[in-house]
Amino acid sequence: METAHTDPVEPAWAGLAEQAELVASGTVSSAVLVELALRRADQVQPALGAFRVIRHEAARAEAAEADRRVAAGERRPLLGVPVAIKDDTDLAGETTPFGCDGDCVPKTEDGEVVRRLRAAGAVIVGKTTSSELGQWPNGETAAFGITRNPWDASRTPGGSSAGSAVAVAAGVVPAALGSDGAGSVRIPAAWTGLVGLKPQRGRISSWPDTDPFFGITCNGPLARSVDDVALLLDTLTGNHRDDRYRLAPADVPFREAARREPRGLRIALSFRTPYFVDEILDPEIRAAVERMADALAGLGHRVFRAEPDYGLVGLSFLPRATAGSARALKGIPNPRPEPATVVEVRLGRALGGPVLRTARGLEPHYRRKVGRIFERADVVLTPTTASMPLPVGALDGLGWWARGQIVSASCPYCFVWNTLGWPALDVPAGLSRSGWPIGAQLLGRESDEATLLSLAAQLESVDRWTERRPPFPS
Repeated sequence: METAHTDPVEPAWAGLAEQAELVASGTVSSAVLVELALRRADQVQPALGAFRVIRHEAARAEAAEADRRVAAGERRPLLGVPVAIKDDTDLAGETTPFGCDGDCVPKTEDGEVVRRLRAAGAVIVGKTTSSELGQWPNGETAAFGITRNPWDASRTPGGSSAGSAVAVAAGVVPAALGSDGAGSVRIPAAWTGLVGLKPQRGRISSWPDTDPFFGITCNGPLARSVDDVALLLDTLTGNHRDDRYRLAPADVPFREAARREPRGLRIALSFRTPYFVDEILDPEIRAAVERMADALAGLGHRVFRAEPDYGLVGLSFLPRATAGSARALKGIPNPRPEPATVVEVRLGRALGGPVLRTARGLEPHYRRKVGRIFERADVVLTPTTASMPLPVGALDGLGWWARGQIVSASCPYCFVWNTLGWPALDVPAGLSRSGWPIGAQLLGRESDEATLLSLAAQLESVDRWTERRPPFPS
């Protein structure tokens, strides 16, 4: 089922860094790259539904301006390169419904991440689909339709950064921006064969939302290669003056860190879920992660079984997640939410106030408790998901509780690092017998994206996952 390509990479499938080099050298114009991206977006949209908005005229105008800047000798990291952003991100002139039906009006100002993309010279070709308010690991909404997986259109790509993952996996753009509140970058990366990073909280600005989902959500990049994820992270790193969470700059650029070969790391292989139920893990996923552990051992790292002590970490997560949904819905003018969202929002309102404050106050305790694993290990290796990609419609007609049961069983491994704010990286771990991508998760200690990226780049050099492409669409 795997499709590998070894001939020279055509411009549409070149990575983020390679496309930037093609434009800078004059080999390919931004106008050509952006036109290829727009045509590809139009081609895949009816079948896969990756975009809520495709910016045909605006992107063409921005590409023409990028070519003028290149001709004038200007150099920027992403000058003229097409990218996509998730629909929870403010883009001047476009609405931000975040998957929810309502009477949204166009934004008058870019969010900080968009400002940084523009400063780097990127051309934003569109806004990508999400589940409603980012609650579920899919891209299916009553308001904006269904997003499908390019590896198998009967399956979801995961979510909530569903459209961003599809836009990259299907070859529309070389990289895209997502957001991650419980795995919403890592889950779709796993189910579409991509690299997806949830960075350290505060690494990338969330402005104008200064405290997204009460500290559990952050923006993160998706791409086919580690180098491209690192390049996009370097581009986006930094804060708005009003951000609640602010970090000192990294010691070295992340792209440079990704190119440093790691040596002799201690890697804890863990299959325990925070729910203390391990039997839900698909055997093919377990085998794929074990093969990755063997590969890491072969690269000279010490890999051993060890389990983080999660305790009842969900007590710190659930009030923040549901109260975050309630606050997000308040930002939608005259919203018309789905029934499950209504329940989520009611619960969030009930758990606000003292319960929410208590939940946030528990975070230092769980950082100490879970963080003890780093006394023995430098990185924790886990599955990204417990199941293969869910069928499209798997959550249709289900109430909030029933949906939550399915989600907890299929995607239990990601939310803890959101609760703690630490970096986590999904990398491809191969394909199943049915041809579906499998992801593995590298979990790091506080502010240590550099180690995760360098380790992932080392894995990529032996696994060559960037050569895999989905069989559909051709």
